[in-house]
Amino acid sequence: MNLRQLSQFVTLAETGNFHRAAERLHMAQPPLSVSIRKLEEELGSTLFARTRTGVALTPAGQAMLDDARRTLLHAQQCRQAVLDTREGTGGRLRLGIIGSATYALLPRLIPSLRARYPQITLELSEATSSEILEGLVSRRFDAGLLRFPLLDASGFDLTPLDRDDFVLAVAETSPLAGREAIALHEAAHEPFIMYPRSKVPGLLALAMMRCQFSGFAPQVAQEAAQVQTIMSLVASGLGVGLVAGVARQVVPRGVKCLRLTDNPPGFHVSIALARLAGNTSRVVQRFAEHALECAGVDEKSE
Repeated sequence: MNLRQLSQFVTLAETGNFHRAAERLHMAQPPLSVSIRKLEEELGSTLFARTRTGVALTPAGQAMLDDARRTLLHAQQCRQAVLDTREGTGGRLRLGIIGSATYALLPRLIPSLRARYPQITLELSEATSSEILEGLVSRRFDAGLLRFPLLDASGFDLTPLDRDDFVLAVAETSPLAGREAIALHEAAHEPFIMYPRSKVPGLLALAMMRCQFSGFAPQVAQEAAQVQTIMSLVASGLGVGLVAGVARQVVPRGVKCLRLTDNPPGFHVSIALARLAGNTSRVVQRFAEHALECAGVDEKSE
C-alpha cells in the first residue's frame, strides 16, 4: 500500500466510476483497475462492488475511506511543512532572549512575526548573553537577542536592533531621588549594585567601563544578574545601579531612574540579534529580516 494507491482508492470512491476516476487522476483506466485490484489483494478484502452504473464501496471499503483521507491529508501536511521549512516560512525557531528584551523589543517583534509567518513555531528561552552565545555554539538556540556590544564577538553575526543608554537607578529615599538627571561622577561615593562576572561578564564590563569614563571605579556593595533583582536591592537602600534605559518601563515602587548627562560620545548599550557566523537556516534568515524591519535597521549598513 502506498500514497498513490490510497489517492486512487479515494478518487474512485468519490466518483463511483473507473472512467471518471481515471480522468481525474490523469491516467488510463486499465492501470487504475490493476492498481485497485492489487490493493484489494494486499488487504485481502474487496473494496468495491461493481454496479450497473459503476462501483460502490463495500463495508470494507467504507471502513477504510476516512482513514485513507486522513492519511492523504497528513501526507500533504508533511510536504507543506518541509516546503515551509525550506523556504523559511515555517518550522521551529529556538530563540534565546535576555530579560530586558521582553520590555519593548519582543512586544514589537512577536505579534507581527506570528501574523506574517503563522507556520513558524517560536520557542523562547530566557538566558544571559553568555548563555545565549553558548547555546548558539551548541545548537540549542537558532538565534538570540542579547546585550551588545560583546567582549568577544568572534564566530557570530551580530546586528544591533536598538540603541540605549545606561540610567542610574536610585532609591526614592535617596537624596539623589530629587533630581531627574545626574552626571555619573556625582554618584561616585555611592555603593553600587553590580553584575556578577561569572554570569554576565559583558554587561559588567560595560558598566565598569561607563564608570571609568566618568573618572572613578565603583564601590561594589552587592551583585545581581537580573535587572529586577538590582531594582529590588536598590529599593532596599543597598546601593545604586546602572541599568539600561529600557528598564524605566518596569521600575518598581521605591526606585527612580535618573538620566545620565555625561554619556561619552558613541557609548551605548544595545540589544543585538545574534546568529552563528555562516548560519544558512532560512527560518533564521526570515526572522532576522523581520527583526531588522521592525527595528528600522538596514542590514546592509551594519
